[in-house]
Amino acid sequence: MNELHQHSIVIDGLNISNFDRTVFEEMQQGGVTAVNCTVSVWEGFQKTVENINRMTEAIEACSDIVMLARTTEDICQAKREDKTGIVLGFQNAHAFEDDLGYIGLFKALGVNVVQLCYNTQNLVGTGCYERDSGLSGFGREVVEEMNRLGMLIDLSHVGPQTASEVIAASNAPVCYSHCCPAGLKAHPRNKTDAQLKEIAEANGFVGVTMFSPFLKRGANAALDDYLEVIDYTIDVIGEDQVGIGTDFTQGHGPDFFDWITHDKGRYRRLTDFGQVVNPEGIRTIAEFPNITAAMQRAGWDETRIKKVMGDNWLRMFADVWGD
Repeated sequence: MNELHQHSIVIDGLNISNFDRTVFEEMQQGGVTAVNCTVSVWEGFQKTVENINRMTEAIEACSDIVMLARTTEDICQAKREDKTGIVLGFQNAHAFEDDLGYIGLFKALGVNVVQLCYNTQNLVGTGCYERDSGLSGFGREVVEEMNRLGMLIDLSHVGPQTASEVIAASNAPVCYSHCCPAGLKAHPRNKTDAQLKEIAEANGFVGVTMFSPFLKRGANAALDDYLEVIDYTIDVIGEDQVGIGTDFTQGHGPDFFDWITHDKGRYRRLTDFGQVVNPEGIRTIAEFPNITAAMQRAGWDETRIKKVMGDNWLRMFADVWGD
């Protein structure tokens, strides 16, 4: 493994793979210190609790290589023990239903990152694939409660008006855990330079994804195309508020992509990704060291590399989680 990569904190801001021991082993092989792992998208409260229970059981069964990460100290411990810290995250606040009390319950279960909307309207606000009516009154209460509990707010799939209102309303920094700049490819999920600057000016954070439909060359993209996207984002907002958010979907097949591209997983089709192939050179989680190596080949200094590969995420988590 690349020596710099081996000695760095490496954090993936978003992974929605089919989590099992095979995926966890690839995280270890890839030298990944911590990962925000999605355990809820379209699911309601009950189903999400079941998902968390299954994930917790999987972590316990693989405790030789992974551990639940509730705090930044847990992430540092994972690094010391050559394990991967699993951060539980949602890609939709739908699981909160209409009960603010559920937010604290999920926090107690280890959920530390929650995206407010996944592509469409919910009780909190609006996603990026429909007319955006902004943050609801209930949504403002959700933001306030998440701030109080120290849960990171994610706006990756959120509509621009809702995102702007959340950024203004939140007392804590918020993030786009996995996005690409619209300046390189126009797409409803990509963020304009103005949106990137807006979140950065509020001390927020941008995790850059390699999800091929959001890249200029799509399924033909290679690792250098991904590095171009990271470089572009740094040029817009600086190197201190940028990190990695791969959006790995490893182990999933066509049924999964059909599910995530329909409203609530089963209603109207929102988008068609076409062929989804990770960029050549980073096709699997185990190839994570190739990102560090590409940064070195591009002449990045060690400090910048370590920031983007994980130090920036670690600081962001500490700022929001408070530990």
